[in-house]
Amino acid sequence: MVISGATVMQCFEDQVARMPSASAVVIGKVGLTYAELNAKSNQLARRLRQQGVGPDTVVGIMAERSLEMIIGIFAILKAGGAYLPLLPTNPPERTRYLLAESGAILLLTYGLRATDYAITAIDLGAAELYQGPDDNLEPVNRPEDLVYVIYTSGSTGKPKGVMIEHHSLMNRLLWMQKQYPIDQNDRILQKTSIIFDVSVWELFWWCLVGATLCLLQPGYEKFPLAICTSIAQNQITTMHFVPSMLSPFLQYVNEHNEAAQLSSLRQVFTSGETLTPGQVRLFIKTLYDTNQTRLTNLYGPTEATIDVTYFDCPMQGDVGKVPIGKPIDNIDILLLNDQNECVSPGETGELCIAGVGVARGYINNPVLTAEKFVTHPLLASARIYKTGDLACWLPDGNLEFLGRSDQQVKIRGIRIELEEIESVILEYEAIQECVVVAETESENITLLTAYIVPRTTFALPELKKFISQMLPDYMCPTLYITIPEIPLTPSGKADRKSLTHMRKKKV
Repeated sequence: MVISGATVMQCFEDQVARMPSASAVVIGKVGLTYAELNAKSNQLARRLRQQGVGPDTVVGIMAERSLEMIIGIFAILKAGGAYLPLLPTNPPERTRYLLAESGAILLLTYGLRATDYAITAIDLGAAELYQGPDDNLEPVNRPEDLVYVIYTSGSTGKPKGVMIEHHSLMNRLLWMQKQYPIDQNDRILQKTSIIFDVSVWELFWWCLVGATLCLLQPGYEKFPLAICTSIAQNQITTMHFVPSMLSPFLQYVNEHNEAAQLSSLRQVFTSGETLTPGQVRLFIKTLYDTNQTRLTNLYGPTEATIDVTYFDCPMQGDVGKVPIGKPIDNIDILLLNDQNECVSPGETGELCIAGVGVARGYINNPVLTAEKFVTHPLLASARIYKTGDLACWLPDGNLEFLGRSDQQVKIRGIRIELEEIESVILEYEAIQECVVVAETESENITLLTAYIVPRTTFALPELKKFISQMLPDYMCPTLYITIPEIPLTPSGKADRKSLTHMRKKKV
């Protein structure tokens, strides 16, 4: 039972007392029990407190997936600080900027070449860190203290650091445990880079209930064979995919008849991109029909603590569209028009979020915080976060995601949603994946280009005919380019900039 106001580390320590010898975290053939992880992170946490770490202090951590990475994150939280995940492959100048802008007081690293980041750095591989008393430290955090800071891309050209508090994280984790219960028999696969907030529930959910965290070897997340092997060897029950990575994984499982090896897999979550009906149908065919694995579509921005809505995909019947679902516990969703008024069901509005999950704001950026985190239009004492996403309420009470307000394109004065074009093209049987990009050729000419990964050979005139039967002329792509695969960003999303560069090189 979780005590009101408890932090993630207090819940973890409760599990340590209950089942100290249980497996906590594994990678490859090595691992730590709950007691071992607790002892090492306690020893390191004492060192961090001696260095000044406490409530609302930020500590950077830059490490590939490893036992040391988990020890480091847990130690930062046990010391009372907030962790700032950093990408080891970032240019040093970018890392220096993030450390300076966030006000971080220390940097934890592991397995990296020595680089001057203009901050005190601690190597997590140093044996002397893990000496001395290993009992639990006196808790110092309140629910309103920071638990992590994660940077996201900024429209101004500079990244912005989102500040999340303990109570927001606990709300998200406790909802997930209530909705999709796991226990000491479950094993979660952690394969998301820690600089993305999907990783947060992977990193902490398990430790609330005595389950086990299995770390995928660094770099293996892009290879379906490696993922399948890890699921089978570790008997993974729960995991996450970005939709654009789910597709090649399912295709690999189909082509190599691997489904029987994945019988332990009980629940898959997707988020980060639009989940298509075709992907759901392929999931049903590949994993549900064989193993009864369930699929849940999650939605949420970093600024509202990972996810704020959920939709359990139906595993039977026709799949016409995939909503982003309904709000999780203690979250309210408002769809607002340009006049800051709630829209009627069926009308499009900007998706705004209120409730426990809303972030404190952007670290050391009060101007942008005031712009994006505004007063609730119906409750003056509350705040909302304006996502810039567009959505509408469906008749059944679910939300349908309709794209971005700031990524809408206008061609000949007509507003166009690129996701709508992509969904139509993906309905064509010969097409496996598709990304449509609006590319400006000159001040007066904007072309819609469809980048297509074919499933089988197809005749372009037939595809054009199919599209023209479902979309008005102004929404039909001008150019069609066949490519072997969709390039992805480090977070696993379609890399639209790379696609544009690809076409220009060909031209």
